[in-house]
Amino acid sequence: MQSGEKSDELREIIRKIAAQNAFKHEGKADPSSVMGKLLSLKPELRPSVKEIMPIVSEICSEVSSITLGKLNEIYVKEDKKKQEELGLPDLPGAVQEKVVTRFAPNPNSALHLGSSRAAILSHDYAKKYSGKFIVRFEDTDPRLKRSDKKFYSMVKEDLRWLGCEWDEMYIQSERMEIYYKWAEEAIKIGLAYVTECDSQSFKDLVLRSVPCPDRELSPKEHLERWYKMLNGEYKEGQAVVRIKTNLDHPNPAVRDWPALRIIDPETHSHPIAGKKYRIWPLYNWASAVDDHLMNITHIIRGQEHFVNMIRQSYVYQAFGWVYPQAVHYGKLVIEGGSLSKSDIEMGIKGGKFFGYDDPRLGTLAALRRRGIEPEAIRKMIHEMGINPNTATVSLDILYALNRKIIDRVSNRYFGVFGELHKLKLKGVPDQFTVSLPRHPDDPDRPRRIITVNAGGIIIEERDFSGNSDKEVRLIGLGNFRLFDEDAQFVNNDLNYAKGLPHIQWVTENESIGITVLMDDATELMGKSESNITYESKGSHVQFERRFFAKIEEIKPENVYAVYTSR
Repeated sequence: MQSGEKSDELREIIRKIAAQNAFKHEGKADPSSVMGKLLSLKPELRPSVKEIMPIVSEICSEVSSITLGKLNEIYVKEDKKKQEELGLPDLPGAVQEKVVTRFAPNPNSALHLGSSRAAILSHDYAKKYSGKFIVRFEDTDPRLKRSDKKFYSMVKEDLRWLGCEWDEMYIQSERMEIYYKWAEEAIKIGLAYVTECDSQSFKDLVLRSVPCPDRELSPKEHLERWYKMLNGEYKEGQAVVRIKTNLDHPNPAVRDWPALRIIDPETHSHPIAGKKYRIWPLYNWASAVDDHLMNITHIIRGQEHFVNMIRQSYVYQAFGWVYPQAVHYGKLVIEGGSLSKSDIEMGIKGGKFFGYDDPRLGTLAALRRRGIEPEAIRKMIHEMGINPNTATVSLDILYALNRKIIDRVSNRYFGVFGELHKLKLKGVPDQFTVSLPRHPDDPDRPRRIITVNAGGIIIEERDFSGNSDKEVRLIGLGNFRLFDEDAQFVNNDLNYAKGLPHIQWVTENESIGITVLMDDATELMGKSESNITYESKGSHVQFERRFFAKIEEIKPENVYAVYTSR
């Protein structure tokens, strides 16, 4: 255990980790999570886990007694420091301490890499200007975009993992009376009207810039229809509240757009509201009302929402509201992965994917499981910024950014996979030990000690078959010539070894089974040196000259990990 200044420094690191952990989990710091984060930052402490754990528990207990307000101060300081390090271009029209942004997910699927763009930019810009970040669940379509209770919690978990902690959170299905109130006001001032025109007839009329006959009725008559909607006198599809716009607008989608409609609660109940409501606001009505009432100053979203800004502007003009500054970034195209919610949902329901954390998916749950760090996602999103042009990004870019982050914390281990080949060692002592670095750039980390028995080592069959009767470098052991059943020691000349194939190995007596879930959802099985059992769940490791992986579980006979990247 360290002492003096180093001990104080360690306690301060633990205290910061515990404070951030507690803030994200309703004021209670979890010692095991804090220890895991500490070891990812300071892997050299792994041999001292038993000695450090009581200190972690003590500090977690201390931090858990601090008020959420104080924890927020600690967390925000760290968060602002991160934002300063990453940097963001200025936000148009932003005023310090006045910026209010929002991220508005529909809880009908898991968040994916594309979703993270709006979340990260909205959160980070709010923090850049010491403003407010709001999360608003837009769940007012129980028919076509049905919400599911599990996604409310999944979204919150994903946002916390991204480091996008919110200042306020709202659920639109709990704000229905507010949308009703403003709908009634809109009808009274002639902004909105209730039409009985069926959808096809209305579409035919609007395409010709011809008003539905109901449009010219008085506000009083439309209010009567509105009350009939509320009282259940209309059935689904028999009446719709629409917003009066310019019927000559060049985009037909803008002309008298729908604001509220009837959805039969018996057929389409809501996961939170149940069968309580039968009139549900569409996206543009609920969003327009909420953005005003929540004092949103900046809306950061994709170009596909540009037409929604035009639609909503009619509401703002009629009520005398000031529309937020809208920043529309270009479409995000990910090479090597689908970000379609419908594809994800269909794939899971059809058995193509085994869950939202299936490594083949671009969901945040899958990326988190694979060992992609939120800092890598944030850096990629920041580099794309709020450019209005379409951005085509390869997942390889994300993996490269992630490698720079995890490389410094990933201890190195030998791992042999697939078909294996056993060899006896000739020309060496019957038993000896080798000392290998855990990380090539950090000589201070405790070294890996492996006891080697001349009776046998194990290498990959492909390494053997490709080098049979040839000289190779068995990493850490020396230069050997390979034969069918044994490896003959030649010398330990490192200069000579430069031109030789370098081969990993494990011993029979100090190895453990390993199963790696690969990015194509197949399992790669093999053996790893037993030193890997000193790692903890969630640790990043690198199997030398192969790939990075994230430890998922360590059992007595086998280690389970998930492939991260090359």
